[in-house]
Amino acid sequence: MFDTVTDPGQDADLLRRGRYGVIETRGGELVRIRLRPFPKLISAPEVLLLGGLFHRHRRGDWCRLYYAQPWRFPNFLAIQYIVSAHGTSYRTFRRAVEAVDEIARIKQSDALLCELTAPRLTGRIMERWGWESHCPSRWRRHYIKRFYGTYPARPAWLGQLGNPGS
Repeated sequence: MFDTVTDPGQDADLLRRGRYGVIETRGGELVRIRLRPFPKLISAPEVLLLGGLFHRHRRGDWCRLYYAQPWRFPNFLAIQYIVSAHGTSYRTFRRAVEAVDEIARIKQSDALLCELTAPRLTGRIMERWGWESHCPSRWRRHYIKRFYGTYPARPAWLGQLGNPGS
């Protein structure tokens, strides 16, 4: 129920079966992917009120990305929530995003979905990373990254996991 994956290539079967998980990165590296039996439950007040406060007062270079494979739409993965500390580097954040891309590839998902609330993540950045606006709304910013069988190249750093000295 709470399996831990440290090498997505080696533990692809676990990732393929798990519907919910949290990707943990620290210091620009993937630490682990913890599979969960249930999704991360969040609320608007938690994101809007506590998210910024938490980010400002927690220090370090770490990031947690929560994802889910919805029961109604098994060919999609949803990025539900991202938590980071005040000193989180770009590389640490990107490792988490690259890891969820790899999970989508392993699961053969058709697309990734997310809703942005952080003003620092702009539409321009999202487009640069392969995302496009989805269901435009005045109050919400939804994005989709479509794959439909064509996935980004596997990041080189994934090949280095589990190989000391590489």
